[in-house]
Amino acid sequence: MTLINLQNTPTRKGVSERAVSFDSNGTTLKGCLYTPEDAKAPLPAVIVTGAWTTVKEQMAGTYARELAARGFAALAFDFTGWGESDGAPRYVEDPVVKTADIQSAARFLASLEDVDSAHISGLGICASSGYMAAAVADSETLRNVALVAPWLHDAAMAESIYGGAEMAASLIAASEADGAAETVLLGASTTDENAVMYQAPYYTEEQRGLIPAYDNKFSAASWKPWLTYDAQASADRLSKPMLMVGSPAIALPAGAAAYEARTNAPLEKLWLGEDVTQFDFYDRKDAVTAAADAVADFLNA
Repeated sequence: MTLINLQNTPTRKGVSERAVSFDSNGTTLKGCLYTPEDAKAPLPAVIVTGAWTTVKEQMAGTYARELAARGFAALAFDFTGWGESDGAPRYVEDPVVKTADIQSAARFLASLEDVDSAHISGLGICASSGYMAAAVADSETLRNVALVAPWLHDAAMAESIYGGAEMAASLIAASEADGAAETVLLGASTTDENAVMYQAPYYTEEQRGLIPAYDNKFSAASWKPWLTYDAQASADRLSKPMLMVGSPAIALPAGAAAYEARTNAPLEKLWLGEDVTQFDFYDRKDAVTAAADAVADFLNA
C-alpha cells in the first residue's frame, strides 16, 4: 500500500486563505484563516491546533484546509512564543498559556463578519487536545470539541512516560533553574540524542513535519508546566459535545480511555484500525480524510 501524505500540500482545491493576527493577553498572534471559495457567509468556524512544539503550517494547517474544503472557516495559528507569533520566552510548552491563546482565538473568530459567532468549535490534535478540551469547557464562545489522536496525560502518566518519578523530578528542577528559559534544546533529531523527540517519525522527516516553518526548538522551561499538567481535569467541567478520533495505535490510548470514563459530556468516538499510528493522523491522506470527514459531520450536527 502506497501511503500519501498531505503535510506538504500548501494549498487545497476550493479553499482560500488569508493571513490574520489577533491579540492574546497583550501578545500579537499570527494565524491563517482558511475558507471555502464562493461560500455564503456567515460560516461555521473551527479553531484547529496541533501537537506540542508545532506551528500552524504543520498538522493544524493540514486539518484547517480540509475543514475549509468541507464548509468551515478554519483558523490555524501560532501560539505565544512560537512560529510567527510574538511573545517571550520562546519555545515554552505551557498548557496554561496555550489554553488562553485558544480562548483569545475564539473571541477573534466571533468578531469576524463572515463567521457565525453562534457556531464556533474547537479541534485539538495530539497534545493540544488537552488545551482545546479545557478551553471549550470554560468558554462561552466555543460550542463543542473534537479531538484527533488525543494525548491527554496527567502528572502520574507523565512520570511513567518520561522515565519515572526521579527523572520527572529532575526535569522539573532543571526547568526551574536560573536561565532555563534560555536553555533551548532541539525539538527533534535523528542524530542528537539530547533532542526531545530523538528519531521520532514525522518531526525528523523533511517530506513530512520537518518543514522550514517548524521552529524545532524546545525551551527547558517547558518541563514543569508540561509534566505537571493535568489534561484529565477538564473532564469534570466539560458538558458540551465531544468527538474523539483515534486508533489502538495512538501514542496515549490510556489517556483517551481515562478521559472518556471520567467525563459526563456527550461523547462520540471513531476508532480507526491498528495500522493507523499517531503520526499517520498528522498527514497520511486516508487517515486525515477519515478524521476530517468525521469531524465535519460532528461539528455540523
